[in-house]
Formats: sequence, structure tokens, C-alpha cells
Amino acid sequence: MRFSEVNVFGVYVAPILPVLFASWIISVALHRVADRCGLLRLVWHRALFDFAAYIVVLSSIILVMAR
Repeated sequence: MRFSEVNVFGVYVAPILPVLFASWIISVALHRVADRCGLLRLVWHRALFDFAAYIVVLSSIILVMAR
């Protein structure tokens, strides 16, 4: 797949910007689910865990888009 600019209301943005936004939304949803299930009690460094989860979601989306 070829990554090209995305037209957002007449403004061309880099293709990574919508992917970053989508991965942020998914990461927030996963964080809330993990918090309600009590999984975040087991995490030593919550900010580091959130960042790692965001990177995993972002890289997964990019790998799926590249295929």
C-alpha cells in the first residue's frame, strides 16, 4: 500500500496523523477497560505501561495498513 496525503476538510495532512489519532482513541479505550477490570493494579509504572500499550497499538495499525 502506498501512503499518501489525507484530505481532511480541504487540508492535506500526513498519513500518520489519522493513524496516531486512531491509536490514541483505541489506547484510551483499552486503558479504561483495564482499569475497570482491575488489571492496572498489577502494573508497576502506569505511565510507562500506557506508553508501551500505545506503541503496540500504533505499530499494529501500521502493520495492518501496510499489508
